Amino acid sequence: MVIIMEIKFTQAQTLKEKPDPSTLGFGKIFTDHMFMMEWNNETGWQNARIVPFGYLSIHPASTCLHYGSEIFEGLKAYRRADGKVQLFRPIENIRRMNNSADRLCLPKIPEDMALEIYTKFVETEQDWTPSAEGTSLYLRPFMFGNDESLGVHAVHNATFMIIASPVGSYYAEGINPVKIMIESEDVRAVVGGTGEAKCGGNYAASNRAGERAEEKGYSQVLWLDGVERKYIEEVGAMNVMFKINGEIVVPMLTGSILPGITRKSCLEVLRNEGYKVVERRISVDELAEAMKNGTLEEAWGTGTAAVVSPIGELCYKDIKYTVNDGKIGEVTQHLYDTLTGIQWGKIEDTYGWTYPID
Repeated sequence: MVIIMEIKFTQAQTLKEKPDPSTLGFGKIFTDHMFMMEWNNETGWQNARIVPFGYLSIHPASTCLHYGSEIFEGLKAYRRADGKVQLFRPIENIRRMNNSADRLCLPKIPEDMALEIYTKFVETEQDWTPSAEGTSLYLRPFMFGNDESLGVHAVHNATFMIIASPVGSYYAEGINPVKIMIESEDVRAVVGGTGEAKCGGNYAASNRAGERAEEKGYSQVLWLDGVERKYIEEVGAMNVMFKINGEIVVPMLTGSILPGITRKSCLEVLRNEGYKVVERRISVDELAEAMKNGTLEEAWGTGTAAVVSPIGELCYKDIKYTVNDGKIGEVTQHLYDTLTGIQWGKIEDTYGWTYPID
């Protein structure tokens, strides 16, 4: 690899004990180090470094604390059967983060620079990548505006960081079907807003509905569009797909839906294998009718955190519908096996998606 920038390294004085893989949840334990660098509008990116994991000190007037100037990403490093570590489609995460940065007037990171940073950081922390079934090292790149003054404007100073966490399943149910509530009151995003950007405000605004769903025993909320409140968009932490009467129906990207990398990967697998796939708008009434008449054969969510998660129950306006007898469906299982097989190096990557860490 051609060296794009110097990355300084400061070794943590005391290394943490690695956790028992069987006890891993999601995002609770962090590795020994973190990556940091700063940007300003005069000198660009500078002071790239890997330092001991620790607390931050920022100015009380920092832009991110007052005006939501923050974006983030999520990707994983996987331990292959031969012991080596690899990333899954990192360039897609880099491009999506740059798209988010553009929407929130934050600085972009050149793709080759970002890939070098990801590679060097994972090389440093790769001993934290677990090898147990269903585990991985979750990477959380994030960026925030850091101007030390009040006032609404494009940022002049920003900080980019990466932290990492060894993880197990995102949902307590694991690969077992989850229960999802269709939200009919709050909305997540509208076209022209920040729905297709991965920024903290989108998730903060979803918490109220998420709390209501959790109180009723549901894992996540399925959002409707923010204008007509009629069309299916996405689940809180996942994109969503349906098998209706033999056809794979996927809500189309409209500008208010996050363009998921796992979503994109599933679509490529399905089309490559000859499934009938259509991306279009699907109304909640159409979905409800399919649930009533039994033509909804499968439903599943897709995302980096959960990979592929089967949906066993949908609730709309307090009416509960069981999907596929509450069991994982054939297509859902196949997608999960295919993606995780590629990610963990168990099956050949004919798509060129994996990026090995030497």
